[in-house]
Amino acid sequence: MPRESFLKNRIKSIGFALRGVLVLIRTERSIKIQLFIALLITAAGFYYNISATEWILQTLAIALVLGIEGLNTAVEKIADYIQPRYDQKIGFIKDVAAGAVMLVAIGAAIIGLIIYIPKVF
Repeated sequence: MPRESFLKNRIKSIGFALRGVLVLIRTERSIKIQLFIALLITAAGFYYNISATEWILQTLAIALVLGIEGLNTAVEKIADYIQPRYDQKIGFIKDVAAGAVMLVAIGAAIIGLIIYIPKVF
């Protein structure tokens, strides 16, 4: 069987990643909420005409929250597949993954407050 080209493999990888993003958006309520917040914050960025540095920080914060939430969802799905019934060790793993989302979300909220409090008041 002939090997596919590097470019063909990259295009396929992008397709798989886009499919994953769409599955997340269609199936996960937390991603929908976080995406809605991201759109509001992005609109606020245009409204308050934030600086390039603020855009970079805001975009990074949004990407981190959404990306870590995606990883958290993957961890939960794998854990549920491995052990469908309650298991203390699986519960610990899920809690740690959820905690990672919370830490990143708190950091993103702090970045948002630093950017927008001076502009609002």
